[in-house]
Amino acid sequence: MTDDATSDANSDATAPASGAPPGHAAILDATRHWLTRAVIGLNLCPFAKSVHVKQQIRYAICEARDLEGVLIDLERELQFLAEANPDTLDTTLLIVPHALADFADFNDATWFAERLVQQLRLEGTLQVASFHPQFQFEGTEPDEIENYTNRAPYPILHLLREASIERAVAAFPDAADIYERNQETLRKLGFDGWREWMAQRD
Repeated sequence: MTDDATSDANSDATAPASGAPPGHAAILDATRHWLTRAVIGLNLCPFAKSVHVKQQIRYAICEARDLEGVLIDLERELQFLAEANPDTLDTTLLIVPHALADFADFNDATWFAERLVQQLRLEGTLQVASFHPQFQFEGTEPDEIENYTNRAPYPILHLLREASIERAVAAFPDAADIYERNQETLRKLGFDGWREWMAQRD
């Protein structure tokens, strides 16, 4: 089950839950640090800063220990996002700290995630992107710096609104070049530069 109390969005889920597991604070801190330093700080996603500043991001921590449990939480979060007011909640980061540590297993899980979107008849409304500590693009070696564009402190399923993506792409004419630009950014930074950048606290 996900923790409802891990949202920056202005919704009923904003207040910290009493009795929340103590590890949640560290998980949220690591995820927010990654978002602000890597995703926003390195401009890996030009669309992320706006929803972050507007506090329209929901951080949901998945307590599941297996794929079945993750998919149950994912279904819940997809429905929650689909029914939420877009002006209040634009996107969700479903953080999976206790399952899918192996990237091959996580990669398989993304297939089931896409099927779930179809089964819920949310194609064209929502989509799921992915980040992982061992993320590896097809055709690359595990230790190549370019993979760090999609590496996060925990496995993360990123739930996005299709309408928001369309607006963002329209606002950024070079959106199609983001992938190549991000890889070039990481190549210039290098491993030492990446570690130094991520070690800094905002």
